[in-house]
Amino acid sequence: MTKALKINKNVEQGILELLKFLLNKDKVKGIFTLKKIGKGGSVAYSLITKPDELKDAVPLFPLMPVNAGKLLSRFSLKGSSSEPVVAVVRPCELRAFIELVKLEQGSLENIFFISSTCGGVHPIDASIDGVVEKNLSKYWDAVKKDEIPAELRPACRSCDEFIPYTADMTVDLIGNDNIDKQCTIFLNTKNGEELAKGMDGEFLEKEISKEKIDKFQGKREAEKKKLFDEIGTKTKDLDGLIDIFGKCIGCHGCMRVCPICYCKLCEFESTDSEYKPSSYESELEKRGALRVPPGVVYFQIGRLDHITLSCVGCGACEDVCPVDIPISIIFKKVGESVQKLFDYVPGRNVEEKIPLTTFEKEEFTEFED
Repeated sequence: MTKALKINKNVEQGILELLKFLLNKDKVKGIFTLKKIGKGGSVAYSLITKPDELKDAVPLFPLMPVNAGKLLSRFSLKGSSSEPVVAVVRPCELRAFIELVKLEQGSLENIFFISSTCGGVHPIDASIDGVVEKNLSKYWDAVKKDEIPAELRPACRSCDEFIPYTADMTVDLIGNDNIDKQCTIFLNTKNGEELAKGMDGEFLEKEISKEKIDKFQGKREAEKKKLFDEIGTKTKDLDGLIDIFGKCIGCHGCMRVCPICYCKLCEFESTDSEYKPSSYESELEKRGALRVPPGVVYFQIGRLDHITLSCVGCGACEDVCPVDIPISIIFKKVGESVQKLFDYVPGRNVEEKIPLTTFEKEEFTEFED
């Protein structure tokens, strides 16, 4: 049985009490979490070192302004934190950071993680005019009832990796009808137990409800199948891919927000990828007309090839696409099919090497002549 801490306050108040306790007792020196910014309902990830600053913290707010894995990579890229920090992140954000650590783009040293059984997040444009805040009660009702609100990101509605693999603590949300009066936090690691030691509350031996999780898993998988079938019909051949990716305007916003795209100089933004006048002339001679900017389909397929094995399906790419290309579902569908070949789940285990960084003498022998 897993150890758990039960705090007799609603889940949002309970997690804030825990974070204040960690700072007040000097168990950590900083809290990395979402915090309200201004009065318009916007939130941003912030590093908080003073307990008073937690008054505006909203650790479980259902919005992902940026994948936190990308931010934690920047935070720890030049060296590990000299002081202990707790990061409150969603499962896909934690998995993204684990992948980046494997790629030597960050460090886990002195960072502890609190995550949750995740109900998903709203698209980023729902932060405009406080739309998310106005619908919070509806969101939490859905979480309690194992429901999937239609307003969530498509990537979240179809995500079946909603339980964190490597968190030190996991907040019990999905299917928990007591979250408005009780906060239950599973202590998954020795570090998690040590951090919670001395906190006011009841310590229990408890497991996440398998029945509730399985029920929710089935709903997410059904939604995923529906979205995969829809996108599969549209992308069953090259013409379909050209039709969908042909809408791309070449802004590269998807690449900039993707936690797995970390190259300082991307090939797609280098001078090698720029069309020279002679290239335009040659193409125009053949076709008589040329789309500008050129190469947008090549960019999308190339990026898909680069990140397939490490894609965590967070949906940040689709969230920022100005022409509404269903990038996250295409990448998720292709990603899962490739990951399955290697029996690989990105971010599942920091010790599990990314398949492309390993060499196996005997591999895929079934495809040999």
